[in-house]
Amino acid sequence: MPLTRTLDDSAIVITGASSGIGAATAYALAHRGADVVLAARSEDALQRVARRCRELGGRALVVPTDVTDPEAVVGLAARTVQEFGRIDGWVNNAAVGTVGLFDEIPVEEFRRVVEVNLLGVAYGMKAALPWLAAAGGGVLVNNASVLAEVAMPYQSAYNATKHGIRGLADTVRQELGVTGRDNISICTVLPATIDTPFFQHAANHSGHELTPPPPVYPPEVVADTIVRLLRRPRREAYAGGAARLMGLQWRLAPALAERALGWYAHRTQFGPGVRLDSSGNVFRADADAERVGGWHGRRRQLVRITAAFGLAAAGTAVGTVAAMTRRSRERS
Repeated sequence: MPLTRTLDDSAIVITGASSGIGAATAYALAHRGADVVLAARSEDALQRVARRCRELGGRALVVPTDVTDPEAVVGLAARTVQEFGRIDGWVNNAAVGTVGLFDEIPVEEFRRVVEVNLLGVAYGMKAALPWLAAAGGGVLVNNASVLAEVAMPYQSAYNATKHGIRGLADTVRQELGVTGRDNISICTVLPATIDTPFFQHAANHSGHELTPPPPVYPPEVVADTIVRLLRRPRREAYAGGAARLMGLQWRLAPALAERALGWYAHRTQFGPGVRLDSSGNVFRADADAERVGGWHGRRRQLVRITAAFGLAAAGTAVGTVAAMTRRSRERS
């Protein structure tokens, strides 16, 4: 079920709204007249995002929130209702990452990534559901990643949490259906690589400069997908054509896709610069209200590698279909 009100009469909560996809989503909604509630750890950055939202024509409320604190997330929901009278939509977007080999990532960082990315989403869903029900229905959107469906080396904690988000959303959606609460929609977004500050801010234990594997899409691609889901909910939606391509290859031939994506990410995820170990923004807030991370140039780089990956996916699909057809004929 979509929003029970038009977008310009709706109150939408966005976590992780201080930069990147969260800020882009806030701007997209404010431009359409929605009331946006901005939550993240960095109050100064949130205030800058809020000012821009007001310039675009929407009302904006800033509620500094650490999503790993369930009481704080409940307070975020209560503050939203106090200000706007209801909650029509909720976007779980906050995320952090730590990059490196699984056996070299500090345990405390791995735990924190799970707390932010997965438990933060769970706390957001728990806080939102009663108020969405009270409003007569609404839409809850979890921003996961294509890494909720596929996997990438050096991203073990992030991969695990994004897979968890997808499973959590599927389960809660089932529960809403069997208990007669179909007026609340649960949606999952699966973006490809997005040009945000995430790659500068992630914890890094690889020894190398972290760079986003191309092709890289602007954050507005995800923001527009989230807006569409609020208007016309679906179980899942890809953001960026590469995400759809990777998901298709993974479903058709997971073993081959696992090797291909591992090879690709190993060669495109790191730049030439040397980096000392850093915990990035895993434990501290450092958002600066920037939507993009300055990676737009990588949308045009490594075209041959990207094309080769696409051809491998297409070849995998053709080969898989041919094998299935051959086996079917052998049985008959």
